[in-house]
Amino acid sequence: MTREDQTSPATWFVHELSSIANRLETIYKTPKKMIITKEQQKEFEKATICYICNKFMNRNHETNYTVRDHDHFSGLYRGACHNKCNLQFVDSRCIPVIFHNLSNYDAHIFIQELNALIKGSVKVLGANKERYITFSKYIHGSIISYRFIDSLKFLLASLDTVSSRLPEKPIVQKVFTADDNYNSEDIDLLTSKGIFPYEYITDLSKLSETSLPPIESFYSSLSDSSVSEKDYAHAQKVWSTFDVKDIGQYSDIYLKTDVLLLADVFENFRDSCLKYYELDSAYYCSTPSFTWSAMLKYTDIKLELITDVDMYTFIERGLRGGLTQASTRYAKSNCKYMREGYDPSKQDNYLMYFDVNNLYGYAMSEPLPYGDFYWVDEKELDVTDSESIKRFLEPTGEDGYILEVDLKYPKEIHDAHSDLPFCPEHKIPPGGKSKKLLATLHDKKNYVIHYSLLKEALDHGLILEKVHKILHFNQKPWLKKYIDLNTRRRQESTNEFDRNLFKLFNNACFGKFIENKRKRVQIHLTNHWDRRYGASYYIAQPNFHSIEYFNEDFAAIQMRNTSIYLDKPVYVGLSILDISKRLMYDFHYDIMHNAVSTPKNLKLLYTDTDSFIYSIYNDDIYEIMKDKIDHFDTSEYPDPNQFDMPRVNKKVIGLLKDEFKGSIFLEYVALRAKAYYCKYEQNAEADAELKKAKGVNRHVVKKTITGDHYKQCLFKNGIISREQYGFRSRKHKLTTEKITKIALSPYDDKRYIMPGQVDTLPWGHYSIMDERGADERGGDERRADENGGDESGDDDLPSLSKKSRIA
Repeated sequence: MTREDQTSPATWFVHELSSIANRLETIYKTPKKMIITKEQQKEFEKATICYICNKFMNRNHETNYTVRDHDHFSGLYRGACHNKCNLQFVDSRCIPVIFHNLSNYDAHIFIQELNALIKGSVKVLGANKERYITFSKYIHGSIISYRFIDSLKFLLASLDTVSSRLPEKPIVQKVFTADDNYNSEDIDLLTSKGIFPYEYITDLSKLSETSLPPIESFYSSLSDSSVSEKDYAHAQKVWSTFDVKDIGQYSDIYLKTDVLLLADVFENFRDSCLKYYELDSAYYCSTPSFTWSAMLKYTDIKLELITDVDMYTFIERGLRGGLTQASTRYAKSNCKYMREGYDPSKQDNYLMYFDVNNLYGYAMSEPLPYGDFYWVDEKELDVTDSESIKRFLEPTGEDGYILEVDLKYPKEIHDAHSDLPFCPEHKIPPGGKSKKLLATLHDKKNYVIHYSLLKEALDHGLILEKVHKILHFNQKPWLKKYIDLNTRRRQESTNEFDRNLFKLFNNACFGKFIENKRKRVQIHLTNHWDRRYGASYYIAQPNFHSIEYFNEDFAAIQMRNTSIYLDKPVYVGLSILDISKRLMYDFHYDIMHNAVSTPKNLKLLYTDTDSFIYSIYNDDIYEIMKDKIDHFDTSEYPDPNQFDMPRVNKKVIGLLKDEFKGSIFLEYVALRAKAYYCKYEQNAEADAELKKAKGVNRHVVKKTITGDHYKQCLFKNGIISREQYGFRSRKHKLTTEKITKIALSPYDDKRYIMPGQVDTLPWGHYSIMDERGADERGGDERRADENGGDESGDDDLPSLSKKSRIA
């Protein structure tokens, strides 16, 4: 496509796809004959194991005899295999087309042309009528189809970030060397993502300018910044080295480099997946779907699928995500290790931010359910008999249980448990509108829980009053080998790309265990009204939901699901979530509570799924860590360090590490879940900050929000608003919008805020009941959706107060 060509890029792209499909069809329909050497023939005659399925071959089997397999494109012999394996091992006619950020950006640019210019249907896996996870184009009358996938859903980072992790970029080197005869030193300039003045190019005439625009022209409203001096100098060097004539030529080099970098990144990703798991990631739509297959293949586990719908919904009622809450909203350090400001006349106070190494990886390494599900008569568990309780909460062999119980939360332990109550519930907080995951001190009714977490709760004072149901399962640590495999490969990796890859494979695997298939939507794209599979056809169906017209010839139709296959092992997800919570409760109550000289010296300030922020009075937290060193990963502490802390337990899963790596934590402010501020000593001269504000762009938080803003909200009931920019799509038309958003607010209804705004109590605490009466439980739960609201605590904040469309 040339600059003078008036064809739109989307139209040109779709025509190229059609041309490529025609060429590919010719290749597919003319397979090459097998090329086999004498040595390979001898190997075939001796072979006893199928190279495809790795199982024994019986050469004399009547139907599944041994055959030779070869590559139909090259003709090369591949190996001996079963006849059935050979017949099933067909070449895919579906060609992957890969974009980085396809779902949120690129798909909007060409989806209408793809549907209109090539005859044939477009099948989508959609999040909604306008945003698609992946989609396929089936070409009428052809054996070829295209499947469009989003590399961002595999790599979970910007192209700049993931390409910087690659030590080598062979595709960039090869293409530029072959096409343009550049030397290797010149091409090295193109092995990192370049910069481009997107907002400067307002019309095509700008492409004819013969010099690189000034650095100010590279300003981006999305990030509210221009490029660095270093990046601009790099662009200048590219301009001069490649003898660039105008911005149009610079644009061509920039775009070509972008595509080749993505090819290098994704091909390296594919190579790693094939090398370690013998699966091709190009035929999946995301990392979770890939690692799910890799896990099943590697563990060879046979997971029993629940066929009893009551059993399935029973387990679903026990699914609760990670708990996040701010139990104390302000604290300031006063300890002898501070660089300055220590006041020995005041009470010592140590602040500490602990984070668990790979919490879900730890839980996935524990014994997990896999089969033999059946109901146990609840009368077999006598709540008054300790031996009966022990049988179910400390089972032997492979037995495990999920129970539905009533629990009493005695008032005598309310104060001891006020920072971190057991057994969180999805409830509407008093005065709230939607369900959130709340850690309350209310008695629990019909609470579904994993036996090990129930034991932890009973060990710390909750009382088992009644058992409604007991579900038995067999368990073993069947997933541990896959977690250990990825952990070991991460430790052995020689580059950052692979290290991040193996970490991602462990984390992404968990999500498939709790996938809610009820939330899947059925989307159909159509470019005609009548005939089969036209808009009128779908609208006439009884399960029609809604239609979105993008133009007069193109629409998306959403249908209601008429059936749902509940085929996910949600029992594993429940177990992982509850085992994770068990570790967190165990650390707080059994390690930290017992480590301080008196429980009053320990104050839990903030809890996230896998982290704690503590305030420890009088007792030296660093001495506690040394005394309990088996529970901590201190490998990232400086060597030497002022605490004489040994550097041990590097990356051991399930252990806790100091988030600030030995730097002194100075000050903490929290407004609610996912909105907090931490200040710590960065080095001997300067302090650093950690700022979180969910829903606000990170660069906006970094540049425009300070610790004083958090304190203003907390102590003066202030509300902080900020402007930010983002891409929006309406009817597949992309715009950049300026949004004014409430960034910080003192509002938090996950706990009861005491006078003074700093201390809080969990709902259900006896003192709140005394003050507010029985209505403290608040909120008509019928108002909430059955699936619950956002658990982060900011559901009820207005997210947008003003919008302006600027492009």
